Amino acid sequence: MASWNSFPLEITYETFGWLAFFSWSISFYPQVILNFRRKSVIGLNFDFVLLNLTKHSSYMIYNVCLYFSPVIQQQYFDKYGSGEMIPVAANDVAFSIHAVLLTAITLFQIVIYERGIQKVSKISIGIVSVVWLIAAICFFVALPSHSWLWLISIFNSIQVFMTVIKYIPQAVMNFARKSTDGFSIGNILLDFTGGLANYAQMVIQSIDQNSWVNFYGNIGKTLLSLVSIFFDIIFMCQHYVLYPARKATVPSKVEREGREPLVKSINESASENV
Repeated sequence: MASWNSFPLEITYETFGWLAFFSWSISFYPQVILNFRRKSVIGLNFDFVLLNLTKHSSYMIYNVCLYFSPVIQQQYFDKYGSGEMIPVAANDVAFSIHAVLLTAITLFQIVIYERGIQKVSKISIGIVSVVWLIAAICFFVALPSHSWLWLISIFNSIQVFMTVIKYIPQAVMNFARKSTDGFSIGNILLDFTGGLANYAQMVIQSIDQNSWVNFYGNIGKTLLSLVSIFFDIIFMCQHYVLYPARKATVPSKVEREGREPLVKSINESASENV
């Protein structure tokens, strides 16, 4: 296994890595807090959350297995060379575990808070079901030959696929409503910062090792950064340029109750009794 050639680059690598971890990890909290304060999840696309849970679960499986398993690490060295570094850092493992937990909490909020007429689409349920069915089939294919690196690469490919499609429902929903109300922009700003830091971390490692193997050796991490940045720019344009300060046409339960008078007038009471 290769070691670092430059101590300053190693420190820079770790700095960018943990910057990505904190940015991405904190990015989950604005939406959770917004849901809690409103006691409503209207405006948050449920397909986005369900697809996100599958995405982060797949990414966690890849990171945890490659980071902790000597067997899989040896298979990686056999494929890419013993002089290469493992393309998964401690911050990748910490982030993916944290992401699964926070996404599960958001999904729980969808269950307990006001949802209006929103629901998870059959298409998303179908996609998630097919993805996990494929993963199960691949496990039994890899089992006889112990092709574990190939198997976790499938999970890495799954997370790339889910990353590409998970943002689309929310972007379409914002377009249809002509509003980003209920969808936290703080989440997007932090996600954008994390994507930049994550990509910069990979660049630093490649510069130190004078090799770009880590980019295609962990193509999932590369595409995770690029796809996240791309969609974050779209969301920022929607929030700040296309639909600034516009509210959703469907008020939440709290907002409706806040507009109703606590005591009705005599005339209103009489009219209701007629």
